[in-house]
This record gives sequence, structure tokens and C-alpha cells, in this order.
Amino acid sequence: MTAVDLEKAVKRPNPPVATIVAAGLLLALAGFAIWSLDEIGFTAETFTDSVDKVGPFIDRMTPLRFPPLAELWESIGITLGVVLCGTVLSAVVSAPIAYISARNTSPAPWLIPIGRAIGVVTRAVPDVVLAMLFVLLFTLGSLPGILAIALHSIGMISKLFADAIEQIDEGPRQAIRTTGASRSQEFWSGVFPQVLPSWIATTLHRADINLRGSVLLGYAGIIGLGYDLRLALESLNYRRAMALALVIFLLCVVFEIISTTIRAQLLAPNDKSGRVATGPRTLSIDAAMRRPWTKDRIRNTGSIAAGVIVLAGAVYISQAKWLDLFSFWGQIPFLLERTWPPSIEPRTWTNVWDALLVTLEIAAAATLLSLIVSLLIGPLAARNAAPNRLVRAIARLILLIIRSIPELILAIVLIIITGLGPQAGTIALAFVGVGLLGKLIADSLEEAPLGPQTAVRSVGGTRTQVFFSATARLSVPAFVGHTLYLFDSNIRSATVLGIVAAGGIGYYLIDATRVSRYDQVTAFVIVLVAAVLVVEGISVLIRRALR
Repeated sequence: MTAVDLEKAVKRPNPPVATIVAAGLLLALAGFAIWSLDEIGFTAETFTDSVDKVGPFIDRMTPLRFPPLAELWESIGITLGVVLCGTVLSAVVSAPIAYISARNTSPAPWLIPIGRAIGVVTRAVPDVVLAMLFVLLFTLGSLPGILAIALHSIGMISKLFADAIEQIDEGPRQAIRTTGASRSQEFWSGVFPQVLPSWIATTLHRADINLRGSVLLGYAGIIGLGYDLRLALESLNYRRAMALALVIFLLCVVFEIISTTIRAQLLAPNDKSGRVATGPRTLSIDAAMRRPWTKDRIRNTGSIAAGVIVLAGAVYISQAKWLDLFSFWGQIPFLLERTWPPSIEPRTWTNVWDALLVTLEIAAAATLLSLIVSLLIGPLAARNAAPNRLVRAIARLILLIIRSIPELILAIVLIIITGLGPQAGTIALAFVGVGLLGKLIADSLEEAPLGPQTAVRSVGGTRTQVFFSATARLSVPAFVGHTLYLFDSNIRSATVLGIVAAGGIGYYLIDATRVSRYDQVTAFVIVLVAAVLVVEGISVLIRRALR
């Protein structure tokens, strides 16, 4: 081998253009996030200047005053009913959307972008805005909230459903196809049994998110704990407001624990290989005709029965006026007349772009702060990175508690203490974001391939060397993807925090609904959807380049 050949062999190939572009975009986003912290005025003084206000705030909110027990239980029941009904309805609607969105099941290639676009658009419009629009079509109550949750949740659920379909083992499906089965038979026998555990886990995860977000629906007039909290805050009854906030927090924690336990059981490996048993076992015809009541069958049947009972109870306690679904059609012309054509008057486009920039600044700054803290606490919650089981359990518990705090409640508390402004919204989003991003980082570390870690360990690598040379290094693309997902989510969250005067385009949006200027609402929603689509496109480009 000549010197020239050796030089070519040692020299690394130039990175693809897509990778260079993705790296440039990441640097630009990081620079924008750092700049946003300065623009928002986020400094150490943000905390120190407000320390003296904490004492008076605690005096104003203590002792806590809880509503009468019967009234409280009724509000809890309505809130849970709205969340469960809306989430299940969204899952049902998301299934066919996921079917046409997945590359391996879509009946036609042109349906794939349509299905994906439906998910992006529904994900971009905040559920509280949808609830305000549905209130114009239906009578006041819980039904507008159920429909708002259902429509908004389609964005996330349909995407994850489609991703689960694309990740199936094609073997069972191909075997069924060779028998001459139809497309529907292929799906129900070869695809559906494999994705069902993942679909149920996704639905439960979305229910967690919807429960925390249900607080916002109270500002659209949807009955429940969120509405009670709104009334208490508007009347400056902070003792009752903080009591309700505590109830909402505890409810979210309990729901999160139950949901996490069920998801862990559904997605737990059922064999020594670590794979999840996603398909039905092969039985003889005689055995299939006379299936014994094994522990697994009893457990599965009991789970189905419990799910049906819970859903039936949710439909009942939600107090939704379901018959309105058959009588709202006459209100559609009235809604169209109020919302179209869109208008921003008396504001100017300069005002709108400035407000949108503030929303993006809040989202970017909060994402950066969440990332910094999550990179510290996330590894402590990972099985293959934590020093011991106790540290991992404590870290997981901390992340669960943080994740259970609705950002609106935290923003309200911070605004009362520090005053109005984007700083309070940034801190609230950053704090709650640690719960989500820290968990995703921990999960990514645990899912890192074992081969490279074993190789580094076999040559005498220390625990630290194994982590930085193999575990963390292999998880970097996942870290980037999760951070981009949090940024995308924070844009919508920063928008809805405009309800409590955290600034940005959300303040314009909520102000327009208060004065019934729904033509402005339409204009601001279009601007918001366009911004989310741009961010979504950038995220897709970066994730594809890092694969």
C-alpha cells in the first residue's frame, strides 16, 4: 500500500450535505435559545428580586380552603370524565389516520402526506382555542372540552400509532398474505395484535398529558377543576385556588403512577431475549376451540372488562350533553360568519410578528434550560448509568413529580410572585420540561445498544468511560430528537400561557376570544400553525440527517 493509499484510508470521508445543514440548523437554534434568554431578561436577579415576595404570597394562600367535599368530588369526576372520553375518542379517530399514514399499510402513497398533515395541523392548534370555538357550537358544559381534547390529541396519537405500525415485524403479516387474505384481514390478524400494547400505552400517556392540560379548559368555560380554579383566581380567593391546585397536582401524580404501571406491564419483555410479546401464540385448532382459563386469559379478560367499566363511568360522570352532537349543525354558518375572513385589526402585522417572536423566545429559552438540567438528572434515572438502584428510583420519582405539575398552575404562582411577563412562563415551561425531557433521556440511555458498551468494558474501560464513549455517544441522536420535540411542544405551551398574561401571541389569541373577535382568532391560529409547521420541518430535516 502506497503512502497515498494509506492517507486515503486514514482520512475520514466528508460528511453528507444534509448532515452539514442539520449541524448548522442546530447551531442556529442553540444560538437563538441563548439569545432568547437575554432578550427575555432571564438573569439571577429574576429569582433573587422575588425572594421577598414569597413570604407575603404564602400568607395570602394559607390556610388552604378546600371546597365542600361533595362539590370537590363532583369536579374531580367531571374532569376525569372529560379527559378519558376525549382521549379515547381521539384514539378511535387516530387509528384510521395512522393506517393511511404508515408507509407499510397506506392504501396509496398520496394518502401518507395527507395523514401526516392532519396530525401536524391538529397538533398545532391548542386545545383551549378549540374549546373556545366549540363553545360557540354547543351548549356550555363538558362536551366542548371533550371534543377539543379529542381533536388536539389526534396530532400526537396518530403519529405514534403510525410509527408503531411501521416498526412491526412483517413476518406474521406476510404469512397471512400468502393465504390469500384481504388487506383488512392482514391488518386485524397480522398488524393489530402487534401494535395493540403500544397503542394502549400511547393512549394512556396522552391521557396523562390531557389531565394536566385540562386546567386550561376552565378558561374556555369547560366545567371541572380547571373552571373552579379560574373562578377562585378571578375572585382573588388564593386560599381556595391553591387548595384546588394541590388537588389537581395530587390527581395528576396518582394518575401518572397508575398509567406508568399499566404501560410498564404492557411493554414489559415477556421472554429472555428482551422482546415484547406482541403477537398471538400459535395454537392447534383443537386447543383454539377449547382455550383454558389460564392466568393470562383471566387477567386479559379482567383488564378488558375493567376498561369498559371505566369508560362507561367516564361517559356518565362527564355530564356531557351527547345529544348536542346531532343538533349543532345549524350553528356552523354562524361560526363561519364569526371566524371568516381572518383579520388582525386593529393590530398590525408588526405587532403580530413581535408577539410570535416572544412566544418562540419563551419556548427556546425554556427548552435550553430544561436540556441543561435534564442532561444532569436524566442519566441518574437510567438503569445503565445510575450509580445504584436507590439513586435511579429517587431520580425517577423526582421526574415523575415534576412531570405531574401542570405548567399553567406553576406559571400562575410565579406570576403572582414575580409579576407579569415572559420570565414566569419561561421558568414554568423549563421546570415542567425537565420532567419530560429527563425521562426521555433516561429511556434513550437504557435503550442504547449493548454491544459497544460491552466492548469498551471488555478492554478495561471504567464506568465513566463506558458511559461517555458508548452509552451517551450512541444516544446523542435520540437526545437531539427529544429536545426538538420539547421545543415543538413548548411553542404550543407558551401560546396557551398567554391566558395568564405570560406574553407572546397567546396573549393576543386569548384577548381576541375575550372580546369575541373570532376573526382575529382565525388569523392568529393561522400564524401559529405556520410557525409550528416550519419548526416541524426543521426538526424532521435534522432527525433524518442524524439517523
